[in-house]
Amino acid sequence: MKRFSHYLPLVCAIALAFIGPFLGPYLGDLVVKVMILAIFALSLELLVGMTGLVSLGHAAFYGIGAYATVLGSGKEGGSIAVLLPLAMGCAAAYALVTGALSLRTRGVYFIMVTLAFAQMAFFVFHDTALGGGSDGIYLYIRPVLGALDMESSKVQFYFVLGALVFTYGVLALIRRSRFGAALAGIRVNEQRMRAAGFPVYGYKLAAFVIAGALAGLAGFLLASRDGVVNPELLAWHNSGEVLLMIILGGLGHLRGAVIGAVAFTLLKELLSTHAIVGPLADHWQLTLGLAIIAFVALLPKGIVGLRLRVAPKKEATA
Repeated sequence: MKRFSHYLPLVCAIALAFIGPFLGPYLGDLVVKVMILAIFALSLELLVGMTGLVSLGHAAFYGIGAYATVLGSGKEGGSIAVLLPLAMGCAAAYALVTGALSLRTRGVYFIMVTLAFAQMAFFVFHDTALGGGSDGIYLYIRPVLGALDMESSKVQFYFVLGALVFTYGVLALIRRSRFGAALAGIRVNEQRMRAAGFPVYGYKLAAFVIAGALAGLAGFLLASRDGVVNPELLAWHNSGEVLLMIILGGLGHLRGAVIGAVAFTLLKELLSTHAIVGPLADHWQLTLGLAIIAFVALLPKGIVGLRLRVAPKKEATA
């Protein structure tokens, strides 16, 4: 059973690849949305779950990746080979600046500084012509690379699935590496790691930049899917939502970030559908908040904690 759990993410990816062609337009689009949010959640898991850095400004890198995709595309369109590195690079560059300054603080001060940087980026796109103001800007032609045309829903599905597998795999490798062990040590006892001679600031900054680049990847995929971006992508409530996802799924677990993205999105869809909850759909924010409070109260270790409760022995996190 323990051995099977290690292969469960791969099994799920293969199952998604198999059922992809059989999904209708609505379900296919919903699955793509969930996978993009799962990549976004995984990028924050690197900071919060693996390094112990709680950030309320992570949506800035998500939005910058999306805006870089649209602005880099222009009216003539662009290649995936150019726009994808551009989106991840711009997000990573802003993460480098943000991290270099915010990591000099700790605790609530770190949270507030990351929030301040995110709000700065938000107002740059909201209040200037660069990002089209509050209305945002449109992607005239979706990115293309040879036979890979993001205009096709099937190409979108498998490209996003591949990006999710890539992100999960990279973070799994990081977790098992010496770098990941150092991040775990920083999360548990930063002072001891510093006393042992580890360059704590450098490790945290590297994690911050990698997380920003992966959030930029999610932003690229979102812009390619929706064909439009607006400043709300960088708003603080998006940072709060992705933080809720990883808490809901279970902090410290890669699969928890994915499960949390799935659970949060499905809850949001179900509670805002009149056919399912009736008039309560008009107040879905209230019912969603109550549902999340119930989940957190009943499952303090997240949804992943259900498996740990029934397991006879504590298993290593995925």
